[in-house]
Amino acid sequence: MTLPILYSLQNCPYAMRARLGILLAQQTVRLRAIVMQDKPPEMLALSPKGTVPVLVLEAKSNKTVIDESLDIMLWALKLNDPGNLLYSQDTDALVEMLKIIKDNDENFKPKLEQYKRAKRFHGDDEEQCRLLCEPFIQSLEIRLTQHEFLMGSTPSLLDYALLPFVRQFSRVNRQLYLQGPYTHLQRWLNQHLQSRLFSKAMFKYPLWLDNHEECLFGK
Repeated sequence: MTLPILYSLQNCPYAMRARLGILLAQQTVRLRAIVMQDKPPEMLALSPKGTVPVLVLEAKSNKTVIDESLDIMLWALKLNDPGNLLYSQDTDALVEMLKIIKDNDENFKPKLEQYKRAKRFHGDDEEQCRLLCEPFIQSLEIRLTQHEFLMGSTPSLLDYALLPFVRQFSRVNRQLYLQGPYTHLQRWLNQHLQSRLFSKAMFKYPLWLDNHEECLFGK
């Protein structure tokens, strides 16, 4: 069986999400590290939208392309979910997780980009942009006052799907974040960032276009 190919960008939160899912599901892929300024023609031919991650499944003469990060996580965890991240014992849990992830991707992420842009270019609307991010961040803080992880006493798909984006938020204005009322969120984030899993997900591989050598990533 041919191993899947994963096109990935080092610090893209969506690519990070996909890499975390693959590691958590104990799968192995052939990773092709890219930069957005030099996108491989092979990737663009498979996924013309030109964003990462892109997962290519090869079976005989057929190729299946999965180019949404959440879909890659779900693909991997439906193959193998040793940590029960999908909370299979709770029929409503996945529906709830997917709803919150959708809110993150469609509502929180654009506001986070505005906040990052205001900070980068010293905009006078930085505080206003930060406040637009607050309701979502506060909703996570409230969840974490109730249990150790976002869905309960054990990690879930939701924790890992949101992790890269909360990490970005925490880095925009580090001092304000550390001084903010996010005691539980700070503990949660630090726990993930200091984990061996996160270190493996963030290992920097050589760029594929430099020598066309694929790197094995995963189990």
